[in-house]
Amino acid sequence: MTRIYVPRDSSALALGADDVAAAIQREAAARGIDIELVRNGSRGLLYLEPLVEVETADGRVGYANVEETDVSALFDAGFVQGGQHARSVGLVEQIPYLRRQQRLTFARIGITDPLSTDDYVAHGGLEGLRNALKLTGEQACQSLIESGLRGRGGAAFPAGIKWRTVAQAQADQKYIVCNADEGDSGTFSDRLVMESDPYMLIEGMTIAGVSVGATIGHIYVRSEYPHSIAALEEAIRRARAAGWLGDDVLGSGKRFDLFVAKGAGAYVCGEETALLESLEGKRGIVRAKPPLPALAGLYGKPTVINNVITLATVPIIFAKGAAFYQDFGMGRSRGTLPFQLAGNIARGGLVELAFGVTLRELMVDYGGGTASGRPARAVQVGGPLGTYLPESQWDIPMDYEAYAAVGAVVGHGGIVVHDDTSNLAELAQYAMEFCTLESCGKCTPCRIGSTRGVEVIARIRKGDTSEKQVTLLRDLCDTMVSGSLCAMGGMTPFPVLSALDHFPEDFGLEPATQPTAAA
Repeated sequence: MTRIYVPRDSSALALGADDVAAAIQREAAARGIDIELVRNGSRGLLYLEPLVEVETADGRVGYANVEETDVSALFDAGFVQGGQHARSVGLVEQIPYLRRQQRLTFARIGITDPLSTDDYVAHGGLEGLRNALKLTGEQACQSLIESGLRGRGGAAFPAGIKWRTVAQAQADQKYIVCNADEGDSGTFSDRLVMESDPYMLIEGMTIAGVSVGATIGHIYVRSEYPHSIAALEEAIRRARAAGWLGDDVLGSGKRFDLFVAKGAGAYVCGEETALLESLEGKRGIVRAKPPLPALAGLYGKPTVINNVITLATVPIIFAKGAAFYQDFGMGRSRGTLPFQLAGNIARGGLVELAFGVTLRELMVDYGGGTASGRPARAVQVGGPLGTYLPESQWDIPMDYEAYAAVGAVVGHGGIVVHDDTSNLAELAQYAMEFCTLESCGKCTPCRIGSTRGVEVIARIRKGDTSEKQVTLLRDLCDTMVSGSLCAMGGMTPFPVLSALDHFPEDFGLEPATQPTAAA
């Protein structure tokens, strides 16, 4: 019996994967060919979706961008035996885009059936949890600190320090909260985890729970991810049935259970305290700090809040050891990050590499340049609140500190490419408009500053390029950065200032009058 894989994640489904899967089953039945159809997760090579794979003696052979109408011809070409066809891309593991990656967190995606507990265990699942159950809470937290893992949601705070703070707090109840409110433009790594390897996230949250003494976990998923929500709920149900969750985790006598919460689509709920407010059933408004959520978080109890990639990375650290993970990366940026190539890019998808790779390498070696074929002009890194990097900054290594030195952010690893037809003044105005729409409204710098920012940029774009207007815009940005309660208002000026500094001509300004980014 030949095993054929058709992905079931959102990107593949949007491109007709269900129709392709049904056509393969019909065609096989009509021809009397015995197959096993597996609905796997995506490999993250989104430019090839739907990517159908056939298991052969030499490995899994891929057929890219398959449509329902291709299926009959694929069978004619003997694709069940890995036969040649115009859609063939050869052995999937040998595709350069995939072969050159350093997949640690994403080692299983696209390989397994996301909901099969047997598949998960067969590919190294639960090794980390079994090891963590042998450690004390302090030992577990220390191991995470030694690994160098920092929060992958953008703030880059050391995950082990946060865990230890919660572990040492005295309380009758503690919580683990996963921030899966992935709202940054051009990002999809959280979605790929939830849809392509949900047990990895479940295992990571369970390790966090047993390490800090938390017995309940919540995964806060944005409502725009219905397939992620469905996959998580089914995976949690199966994990409970297998004894991975519940009152006796893997026979350890320790309790931990998980629940999925659906957000209502507010971008500001990606901020951890606004998320907690929403999870408690209240309007998603940012809380003032202190107290920190690690001491007074969900329902006022000590709470670990990490994003999906942070928690999904935990299992491999506990399976292979802190030193193994710490060996990847550079400086204080240890391990790997899933970079997500989007926007005007020829080969969009997920690329997991150690910190230190450059933006140019990602765009050219993996992304293949722009989809339009025109020269790339600006790249926004780190979501809608990230800076626009000009070509002069594309060779800076992807490293939290190296990027901070030029006023940029690595953030969640989202990379959105713009070619030379883009207008950065228009994009800067959009950044301010985005803030006016998504601000929770609690603090004046964000609520009013963004509204005034839209007005000032509009005046400049209409021809009032006087020093007064430019100074006013910069002063507004400074007020938002310094006075906002959270990153919503505090980072909105980043794309605006970077556009103003590096692309002044789009505002009708003279380049010579503008300061450099370093200034």
